[in-house]
Amino acid sequence: MDVKKEIRVLGIDDAPFIKGKSKEVLVIGVVFRGGEFLDGVLSTYIECDGNDATQKIIEMVNRSTHRLQLRVMMTDGIAFGGFNLIDIQEIFEQTKIPVIVVMRYYPDVERMKHALMKFSDFQERVDKLLKAGEIHEFQVKQGKIYYQFHGTTRQMVERVLQTTLKRGLVPEPLRVAHLITTGIVFGESRGRA
Repeated sequence: MDVKKEIRVLGIDDAPFIKGKSKEVLVIGVVFRGGEFLDGVLSTYIECDGNDATQKIIEMVNRSTHRLQLRVMMTDGIAFGGFNLIDIQEIFEQTKIPVIVVMRYYPDVERMKHALMKFSDFQERVDKLLKAGEIHEFQVKQGKIYYQFHGTTRQMVERVLQTTLKRGLVPEPLRVAHLITTGIVFGESRGRA
C-alpha cells in the first residue's frame, strides 16, 4: 500500500473516566488526512472495564460515511475504558482496515496480565492482549514510540507514523482525538495523549 501525504487515517482514543464510578466511557474517532487536516469525528460509548470495545469500534467504523475513504486506523493502546481490551485482528477482519496500536511507553505485559486476573473472563482478555502481536520500536528525532499492528506491513506502518507525527511523539490523529475527549469530559482539553 502506498502512503500518500493525505492518507485518510482514523485516530481512536477513549475519554477520561472516574475509576469505580463511571459505567460508560466515551470513545472518539477522528478522521484525518495524513497529519494535516481533520475531516470528521466519530463517537461511541463502551462499558467501563467491560468487554464491548472491539464490537463498538467495529460498529462505529462500519456505519461511518467516511469508511470507504479510510486506509488505516490507529488506537492509543489496546485498553479502552480501563480494561476493556480490543481485539485488533477482529477489528481488521470486520472492517478490512489495517489497525496500528500506538504506545508512548513500552508496555509491561506481565503487569497487565496480573491486573486482568480480577476479571472472570481473564483468559479472554489475556488472549486479546497477546493477539495484538509483537511490540515494535519506532525511533523519531523527538524520541521513540512503540507500536503493534495487524492487516498491513511494518514498512507501511512506519510510513504512516512518519506522515502523521507532527508534534512530539503522538501521531496527530491520536493527539486530536485525545484533545476532543478531554475537552468534552472536562469542559477544556488537557493532559497528554
